[in-house]
Amino acid sequence: MARAEARTRTPLRVALTGGIASGKSTVARLFQTLGAGLIDTDQIARDIVAPGSEALREIVARFGEQVLTPAGTLDRAQLRDLVFRDPRARADLEAITHPRIHAQVAQRSQRRREPYLLVAVPLLAETGTAGDYDRVLVVDCPPEMQRLRLMQRDGGDAAAADRVLAAQASREARLALADDVILNDGNIQHLARQVESLHKAYLHRQGYAK
Repeated sequence: MARAEARTRTPLRVALTGGIASGKSTVARLFQTLGAGLIDTDQIARDIVAPGSEALREIVARFGEQVLTPAGTLDRAQLRDLVFRDPRARADLEAITHPRIHAQVAQRSQRRREPYLLVAVPLLAETGTAGDYDRVLVVDCPPEMQRLRLMQRDGGDAAAADRVLAAQASREARLALADDVILNDGNIQHLARQVESLHKAYLHRQGYAK
């Protein structure tokens, strides 16, 4: 009976965050293989700017048709270049997208029935939304490792990587928000052990302890 009651509880919502190229996607996949739910705010961000959407119309009104591809979809790379260079432009974009993303996270969370949910929020520290979640899990790695991974992933040079990193919150700011930390500075086995330990801890919090 106690186990049945546990399944009716509101899922624990854990914000999964970390700097770019820290390994958030890998961590999320490892949690999913153990049965965790996942809501990806990057995917929601894509969904809300689909052709014909109100958000896309507002973005075009603010930034012009230069942010559209020939097919009429949002040119995310072009828009990203614009907002990285202009803090005011970035704030304007966030004012259009963040309330819609927040609303979608709330709606999708209500429909989920896993014992706990990871909500991937890459810019949690930048948006000041940590208080919306039950716990904050930060995927961390040394800055020099993060920089190298970013260069390898995107094929850019050191200067380009440094510009991207400088546009994000500092490592210290992210860690200051953390209830839990996964240090991604080793191999996949080391990462998996940390994920499994936290998975058991989250289940225990929800009344699933054996």
